[in-house]
Amino acid sequence: MTTTGEDHATGRGGPWWWTRWRSAVLDTGLAAGSAAECGAEGVRFAHDAGIPAAVGVVFGVLAGSALIVRRKWPIAVVLVSIAITPAQMGYLMGIVGLYTLAASELPRRIIGSLAGMSFLGMLIVMFVRVRQDMQRGTWELGDWFVPFASITTAVGMTAPPVLLGMYVGARRRLMESLRERADSLERELQLLAERAEERAEWARGEERTRIAREMHDVVAHRVSLMVVHAAALQAVARKDPEKAVKNAALVGDMGRQALTELREMLGVLRSGGSRDARERAAVPLVAVGVAAAAAAAASRAVEDEGAGDGPCLSDVDELLGQSAAAGMAVDLSVEGETRSYAAEIEQTAYRVVQEALTNVHKHAAGAKTHVRLAHRVSEIAMQVENEPPPELGSAAAARLPSGGNGLVGMRERVLALGGVFVSGPTDAGGFRVSAVIPAA
Repeated sequence: MTTTGEDHATGRGGPWWWTRWRSAVLDTGLAAGSAAECGAEGVRFAHDAGIPAAVGVVFGVLAGSALIVRRKWPIAVVLVSIAITPAQMGYLMGIVGLYTLAASELPRRIIGSLAGMSFLGMLIVMFVRVRQDMQRGTWELGDWFVPFASITTAVGMTAPPVLLGMYVGARRRLMESLRERADSLERELQLLAERAEERAEWARGEERTRIAREMHDVVAHRVSLMVVHAAALQAVARKDPEKAVKNAALVGDMGRQALTELREMLGVLRSGGSRDARERAAVPLVAVGVAAAAAAAASRAVEDEGAGDGPCLSDVDELLGQSAAAGMAVDLSVEGETRSYAAEIEQTAYRVVQEALTNVHKHAAGAKTHVRLAHRVSEIAMQVENEPPPELGSAAAARLPSGGNGLVGMRERVLALGGVFVSGPTDAGGFRVSAVIPAA
């Protein structure tokens, strides 16, 4: 930024200190006009000073040409105009110099001091000139005209350019401030958009994890039991046709239950997705943060809806019956007074027991399993512990695959509710899964 406060636009350079060619042409024209004025006034100055006219003209042209540096050195231009004021020349340079000085970024005390000096010099010169003219008889007016003409001329030559320059400088600074604010706001909006995109990506990742966990819990248990029953059906198909028919019926029931749960989950996801799409369509593109919040709200709504329609603790007996029908020796013990909990808590407790039983089917088929539920004052605790399997490799015989995500999903569910999850092998060679979930 120059001393006049003009903005240097990038890629719009002019010659030397000018920011634009238009400014250079304007200043050159003003300097030429000032040089012509001062050169014409130099003839009379040379006559009054008793020097050759050519010297006065050269002096006037050189002094008036100083206006060409008004943007780079406005103080110098004003000082030159004040210096040549006694020679009764440089009026154009004085007016333009004061305007440029007032529009610059210089301190107000400097502008006020130079404007006062210019006013005082013009006042003295006009006072002397008007008085001389009246003494020579050029003007036939009273003595009051001398101070009136001096003050009026000095004010007219000083006040308008200074006021106009201060107005233009203030307006330029205001526009620069508004541009800076607009740039700052644009940067802030871009930063908010980036943060919103990061939050949206994080929310999408969380949603994918949640859906994967739900699909694992719904499918793994049912399919594991179906595989166990299918293996048993294959083993007894020829020896015990009646038992084979019973196992085949159980496999069919398991498949239908798995399909029912999958349909319910997909229905919730479809309805939630359509609502989320409608919300995104209704949100303006500029409100990126609001869109991210709406997506998060839709995700929570889907999760809450799924939690309300999911299984609960009252279904644990049916769950154990299915495992017993698959050949697992399982018993249930309940401590404390049975009561209802929030849907999300009951669903998490059910899923922990379900996944623990699925792991027993996968890794310790035929092992005796103990399921314990404890209803306490401010929490509910559950524990699933299996003894060592009677025959090593029984799980492999059933060819039950394991993705390694069961324990991770259980831990995520319990920790999300502020609970504690512990799992690991027992000293007897079995495996234990324990979880405590706050009741509130």
